[in-house]
Amino acid sequence: MSTSASSIPSPRPSRDAGARVSRPVAVVAGASGFVGYALVQAFREDGCEVRTIGRADADASWGDGRGIRDLVDGAAIVVNLAGKSVNCRYTDANRDEILRSRVRTTRELREAITAATTPPAVWMNASTATIYRYALDRPQTETAGELGTGFSVDVARTWEDEFFAGELGATRRVALRMAIVLGDGPATRTLVRLARIGLGGPQHDGWWFPHRRYRGIGPHPTGEARAPWHRSHGRQRFSWIHIDDVVGAVRFLRDHPAITGPVNLSAPHASDNSRLMAALRRTVGAPVGLPAWRFMLEPAMWALRTEPELVLKSRWVVPETLTTAGYEFAHRDLERALREVFAALG
Repeated sequence: MSTSASSIPSPRPSRDAGARVSRPVAVVAGASGFVGYALVQAFREDGCEVRTIGRADADASWGDGRGIRDLVDGAAIVVNLAGKSVNCRYTDANRDEILRSRVRTTRELREAITAATTPPAVWMNASTATIYRYALDRPQTETAGELGTGFSVDVARTWEDEFFAGELGATRRVALRMAIVLGDGPATRTLVRLARIGLGGPQHDGWWFPHRRYRGIGPHPTGEARAPWHRSHGRQRFSWIHIDDVVGAVRFLRDHPAITGPVNLSAPHASDNSRLMAALRRTVGAPVGLPAWRFMLEPAMWALRTEPELVLKSRWVVPETLTTAGYEFAHRDLERALREVFAALG
């Protein structure tokens, strides 16, 4: 990794009721997810006092404005990963909650940081690499990437608009545009299941009965009312990042105060769907992987209670900001990363 516990900057010390100096404070919202859990462990290894915002067993709950303000006041870093999981079917209720949960929690944090006597030095908020358009022609970077349209893009766009709203002169803000994270999380487990049930061949987009699950949402909805599709032939790009590099990138961004704004969190080299599924078959030991067209994927993903967008959208994202700043990725090879993750899943 490019950073370590010894590289922690000199953050503002936290203050308790007795006004004594204690360890630097890291506040993590959405700590119950697998990315949040990994960050909590990393911050503790770095010698931080970790405070959490969430629902059960957290130090403050959403809706408790004063409690959240007290947690962030004097903190060295705030990381917000809160929001309903997108690993679900995009019913109207789920669509509304996916957007609402992200915007509401981000707004509560922004209001708390604005009201803090000693605001945190840096606030990192989750976002998604899905904000970029369907891309087969060239990779999308922070400086030259083009935003897409439709439900997932509108969620990301509205989320970031809320995050960057208003003035926070004392707090640096970084939006973490994460690609699909490999680790003990829902995306990895879904991909492994597909390979194990025989759908581990390349996945082809194509015609399906018209539906409106991917239509735009939010104050400025974009895209067509009906779901678009592409003749991808398994060439759709797959951008990914290992959970270790999510943690490493957060540490790196914390320690580089010149970096601000959106940052792509993805491995330097994207794969494509055909190579991804071939690597998955070898990883799980599946001798056969049937090519899967959309008419096969739709019922399979319905049974898994998720959306085909996971494997059918072409996400081609590169981490321009991180690589230019000198971050060294621990995991650059997709198949090696998959094998390590699969071994850890057991």
